[in-house]
Amino acid sequence: MTEKTSRRSTVGLLSVAALLGVLAGAAGVYVMESRSGNGAASQTAGAGQCQAAKDRLASLTPLMKGQVAAMTPVDPPRRLDQLTFKDGSGAERRLADFAGRSVLLNLWASWCVPCREEMPALDALEKAEGNAKFEVVAVNIDTGSDEKPRAFLAETGVAALKPYRDASMGVFNALKREGLAFGLPVTLLLDDQGCLLSAMNGPANWNSAEGRALVAAARDGGVKP
Repeated sequence: MTEKTSRRSTVGLLSVAALLGVLAGAAGVYVMESRSGNGAASQTAGAGQCQAAKDRLASLTPLMKGQVAAMTPVDPPRRLDQLTFKDGSGAERRLADFAGRSVLLNLWASWCVPCREEMPALDALEKAEGNAKFEVVAVNIDTGSDEKPRAFLAETGVAALKPYRDASMGVFNALKREGLAFGLPVTLLLDDQGCLLSAMNGPANWNSAEGRALVAAARDGGVKP
């Protein structure tokens, strides 16, 4: 991706977020549920293990504004340990594998225009903030082979994000059953214990000041007094 194209993409994304605000989900692409499944928590399963996350959520909620105003707190926070997808080598991964670091989980597809516009910001966020305490986990849900998503990442210069995949769309289906996903992109913020803090449907500029502040607060245990 050229610098000019990157700037144009970022400006376009900023405009979408600024105009839609809390209605940013409307800019997403509706997705029909496939027959494939995946593991996930029920509405209450794991909630008892997330008391600390519930206490922390009060300090995070005021940060869900500006470019990430469409983020919605999940009350009560709950664990989604059993969500599965594959890494770049084809090995199965679960959200439980990321224990010890906070995660911004993002589902995207190469045919989803808002997803494509959002990817450079997610890549920049991972490049700037990704470490042992935080990772952007962007999971592609294109059906079929890895060819299209890999080509897209290469064409757009996305280099920091790891190539996670779920060609079965099972991870999307599981989140839809949880009432967390109806279209793409969908983004979830989880703390270092795997507790879901907030979710949104639709694009956002995650490399904005608001996006980075929200991520930092989730990573560091909330806004410090």
